[in-house]
Amino acid sequence: MTQIDSARKKEFTPEMEAVALKEGICPEELMEKVAEGKIVILKNINRKNVIPTGIGEGLSVKINANIGTSTQRSCIEEELIKLETAEKAGADAIMDLSTGENIDKTRKEILSKATVPIGTVPIYQAGVEAIRNKESVLDLNKDKIFSAIEAQCKDGVDFITVHCGVTKAVVKALKEQGRITGIVSRGGSMLASWIEGHGLENPLYEYYDELLEIVKPYDVTLSLGDGLRPGCGADAGDRAQVMETIILGELVNRARKAGVQSMVEGPGHVPLNLVSGMIQTIKTLTQEAPLYVLGPLVTDIAPGYDHITSAIGGTLAAMSGADFLCYVTPSEHLGLPGLEQVKQGIIASKIAAHAADVAKGRKNAIERDRQMSIARMNLDWSKQAEFAIDKDIFEKIENGSPCTMCGEYCSMKLVKQYLH
Repeated sequence: MTQIDSARKKEFTPEMEAVALKEGICPEELMEKVAEGKIVILKNINRKNVIPTGIGEGLSVKINANIGTSTQRSCIEEELIKLETAEKAGADAIMDLSTGENIDKTRKEILSKATVPIGTVPIYQAGVEAIRNKESVLDLNKDKIFSAIEAQCKDGVDFITVHCGVTKAVVKALKEQGRITGIVSRGGSMLASWIEGHGLENPLYEYYDELLEIVKPYDVTLSLGDGLRPGCGADAGDRAQVMETIILGELVNRARKAGVQSMVEGPGHVPLNLVSGMIQTIKTLTQEAPLYVLGPLVTDIAPGYDHITSAIGGTLAAMSGADFLCYVTPSEHLGLPGLEQVKQGIIASKIAAHAADVAKGRKNAIERDRQMSIARMNLDWSKQAEFAIDKDIFEKIENGSPCTMCGEYCSMKLVKQYLH
């Protein structure tokens, strides 16, 4: 039985209990929002040693870190180290986006080692396998796509991205309006190409009820992908994006009726002045479903620093209603991130999430800032490390009492000496 089904029957599950305790939310309120679909709890029924993670209305903002192999770099051991690095840095969930060698083995190894929820994009594997069999993306069909989905659900994946909103009508609108960057979603581009090549409807949309039947026994959360997310600021908020969002809202309703948990993915590249309105519009169109955003990146001219452009957009997005931030690393638009880029991306997203939690008045976040301030006033370096987002930084910077910045002219020291 899924978390939604249990909540509707007023059955308080161990997963709900864990989330309520961690978040400091009233159990009855949590159960009500799970029943309504405004909160999802990421945990596959087959996963054992995983921390259930709640995402949605009234909860702290969560962050996701992407890892996974590519055709150019495919080393399972390296991805497992990235997993360890991501968990240590504070990622609330991990997505395995592998497209390199041994996709199945990579996923299973990650699932066996991870303590946080794991997500995937099953169509990546379906597309990769078609190409390796000397076929093409056009040789995909419903059975191949759904087979990949079911296999990953059985393995224990907690949430999957499915681009169900890339329909014939949406692709037609995209072609008619034109875009600078076209489709930047890999899954979205695969399905749009398939639709154009065959003149048929997206199987994930046409057979959506069957998709729900596949994922429900595992209580896998659908992350309804934004295949038409804007790939640059100039494309943000166009007809194709809005049309897809409207469809995703309809699919959210169908998932809720079927007792399947779902959340919605959002942009993308969005100018800062448009972020708040766009987030609020998406939340309205999708009946307040948990919203999972990539960034958003607020400018297009910062390769190498897109973890910063993403943190700026992510803070405003989370303040405006986004619930789940997908990290962006300094390697975005440049290449596969290494260990240091993974950590930098997580830290930047954690800062954005925490800043938004403070702005929204979450007591735990405000108290953490307060305790850090007290530790600074007391020149207590161990306490500062305890409350810092990046605890390792204190091992890399020379400090003391006072620190090397101000030395004997430390304002904190002078105040304690003469004003107390």
